[in-house]
Amino acid sequence: MSENIGKPILWIVIPCYNEEEVLPVTAPLFLQRIKEMASSGMISDKSRILFVNDGSKDRTWELIEDLAKSDEHYIGISQSRNRGHQNAVLAGLMEAKDVCDITISIDCDGQDDITAMDKMVAAYLDGAEVVYGVRSSRDTDTFFKKFTAESFYKILNWMGAEVVYNHADYRLLSSRVLNEFADFHEVNIYLRGMVPLVGFRSATVYYERHERIAGSSHYPLTKMLHLAFDGITSLSIKPISIITGIGSIVSFIGFIGIIWAIVVALSGDGFPGWASTVCMILFLGGIQLISIGVIGTYIGKIYMESKHRPRYIISEKTWEPYERHYKG
Repeated sequence: MSENIGKPILWIVIPCYNEEEVLPVTAPLFLQRIKEMASSGMISDKSRILFVNDGSKDRTWELIEDLAKSDEHYIGISQSRNRGHQNAVLAGLMEAKDVCDITISIDCDGQDDITAMDKMVAAYLDGAEVVYGVRSSRDTDTFFKKFTAESFYKILNWMGAEVVYNHADYRLLSSRVLNEFADFHEVNIYLRGMVPLVGFRSATVYYERHERIAGSSHYPLTKMLHLAFDGITSLSIKPISIITGIGSIVSFIGFIGIIWAIVVALSGDGFPGWASTVCMILFLGGIQLISIGVIGTYIGKIYMESKHRPRYIISEKTWEPYERHYKG
């Protein structure tokens, strides 16, 4: 009887974009973690570390290929072009769902505490199908990043989106959850808000987030704002409701203004009001442009969804000839 029977096969899914500086440092750490978990009997020794190259412009894919040759636990796939962090994570999860029992997605930069994986797997063995890695504090963040991040989670929850506070993309998902998640066909992907929609029993593991081990962050303020706006508009239609409410208030104020103007005109106390006229025009024009912009964003998302384009395209794999041996 195989010694792996009853032990879950784990695939650690790691998106990579221009990580040639950090990959040689963190890859051995992931390998050590997975071997320690396997030797302790927590997971199967058929578990793997899946690097997803997201169209990197540096030597990231070459390094992944070299890693795959150096140890069987390392495997990799490369997207045909850069599709963004969320699509890269999704690509890895979908490639893994049929050949493993559980996945843990984590960034390549070494900021997330990899020792928390033990608690995640333990929670899975205890019955949880989804385990969220949640930061216990934001002491390493700047005041600006801490304020904007916490505000973002509060805004998302206020908008009606179901997200886990202080959770990013460090999570465990069972193959059962992944198979159900495969039926979500959105092109506009925001995994942090989509995973809770699948349901199933969940658990939370808290961990400390560290400084990036090497290299520089690939998430500047512009990308963070884009991700935040994408998350809000992908998970909630409340912005349209807010626009409707603002429009109603402005219309009511405008109606009162019209009555006031008529009363003033009939009383003969009228005077040239070019300043107030300009202010009203600019105010209403600004409201209209913002409203059209938000509504246009939703229409654009509908347009992209209607095309049914593939969310990722895999151009290369390091393990394709052997993938049938991973599970069984």
